[in-house]
Amino acid sequence: MLAGPRATRFPGAYTPLSTKLIQEQGFDGVYISGAVLANELGFPDIGLTALPEVAQRAGQIARVTDLPCLVDADTGFGEPMNVARTVQELENAGLAGCHIEDQFNPKRCGHLDGKNVVDLDTAVKRVRAAAEARRDENFLVMARTDIRGVEGLAAATDRAKALVDAGADAIFPEAMADLSEFEAMRAAVDVPILANMTEFGKSQLFTADQLQDVGVNMIIYPVTLMRAALGAMERVLDTIRTDGTQEAAVPDMLTRARLYELVDYNGYNQFDSGVFDFEVPGLHH
Repeated sequence: MLAGPRATRFPGAYTPLSTKLIQEQGFDGVYISGAVLANELGFPDIGLTALPEVAQRAGQIARVTDLPCLVDADTGFGEPMNVARTVQELENAGLAGCHIEDQFNPKRCGHLDGKNVVDLDTAVKRVRAAAEARRDENFLVMARTDIRGVEGLAAATDRAKALVDAGADAIFPEAMADLSEFEAMRAAVDVPILANMTEFGKSQLFTADQLQDVGVNMIIYPVTLMRAALGAMERVLDTIRTDGTQEAAVPDMLTRARLYELVDYNGYNQFDSGVFDFEVPGLHH
């Protein structure tokens, strides 16, 4: 998919149910953000979540869709040996790929200032460990580099090349400033590259066409659905508090019928009656 000419779009899901909406709308894949998983648990994105939590939630999301799911594996949750285990656990959970970043552990959200980046040797070892540990050659090992915000664009393209040499199947250059920087990254490596279109970040929110024109292969919208959902929750709570009823907010809600459709209530219902809806002979004596 990533080898094609089209910029593929991977909206970010943090619940299995929201994933069904993404598949229904015909998107290319699903992205699972580490920041969002941490935030959803009430934590900031500073490396507090552990591999079992991330693998479990990512697996719950991957289970409900046929789409490829790419998960944020932070720094791989430890040293190269931990990175190797991370990749295998994510394979077990049904993910199609993950990205490993070159920040210090504990890390910071990629669009914040004051990030620390590990040296090249450490970054390379993480990626090599991930690439060698996978048992499925189609499991995508993406390398994310945060060095652009620390040492500039030239350092980012140099590091991207080294990470590809270390076995990265794709590159996630974090916090690119503009389209020309994506273009420079495209020219530097011959593997797919990702654009992070997160709101309130360092990059302008470019269209899929603009990004495709500069050679971007995958676009993620990591926090968009969570921000939209929380905004709606906050407004409806405000309505209940001020009006004494949710009545005014009901037109904005997903209907019961639509919810039942999303969870395939009917399919389960038919399965139920098919299995249990018969009389057991001799039981009523």
